[in-house]
Amino acid sequence: MLAATTVVAIDVSRDWLDGFCLPDLHRFRLANSPEGHEELISMICQMPAPVHVGFEATGGQEWILWTELVEAGIQTRQLPPAQIKAFAMSRGTRAKTDRIDAELIARFMVFWPEAGRTLPGENLRVLRTLTSRRAQIVEMRKRLAAQISARRKQGFAANVEDLDDALKAMLDAQISDLEQRIECAIASEQTSATKAGLLRSIPGIGPVSAAMLVAEMPELGRMTAGEAAAMAGLAPVPQTAGPCAADGPLLEGGVPYDRCASKPHSLPHATTRR
Repeated sequence: MLAATTVVAIDVSRDWLDGFCLPDLHRFRLANSPEGHEELISMICQMPAPVHVGFEATGGQEWILWTELVEAGIQTRQLPPAQIKAFAMSRGTRAKTDRIDAELIARFMVFWPEAGRTLPGENLRVLRTLTSRRAQIVEMRKRLAAQISARRKQGFAANVEDLDDALKAMLDAQISDLEQRIECAIASEQTSATKAGLLRSIPGIGPVSAAMLVAEMPELGRMTAGEAAAMAGLAPVPQTAGPCAADGPLLEGGVPYDRCASKPHSLPHATTRR
């Protein structure tokens, strides 16, 4: 529990910042704009210290605000949406509005102050952008290859082979360029370079997987093996209640980051029965 601490929870959307404060139960709504950010920082600086600010991961819409809050010396954490959703279910909260979400975030922060993560360093943010972009272009190349294969199976000439070749060559060049930038980003920071070297020493982990793990799991080195496996989606969760108990445990786990690098915050779940 957070004692004698002002908690400021913010539900971040494209246009608005809906906030809820504890313990005074104050609500506010500001524009998600440079002016709104400035007003929010000014308001937080007038609150009794210490102040803890938190918000859910929203696919990038919170990053500018996050950076500005940290630069202003305000302790800020990004919180996992799945855990807040589970917290809402435990409270019996079914309605979902921006105001309700802001209050849920605040009460979740009081319930679990250690949850979430702090702002990654600038080099790590650059590395994450590069690895995500590489994964997106690799996916584009896969779709192009599937389209080329489908046209060939149809058995008619569309006279677009030169366009396909040019597009594939461009994608290959961009992937190669991104891989060089990723290598430079890792080498430019000692901690990332050390982690990448250790990861590459593991059989089956190559440069791409190592870069993805360094970018998306900066907590590596500060957690146990079980915690790392759970974060990567490799630790199965047994489900043996009810009908599943008769057939054996149903194991559920998230897909690792390096298998779905373009959407690290919306990973699908794979189920296997053993």
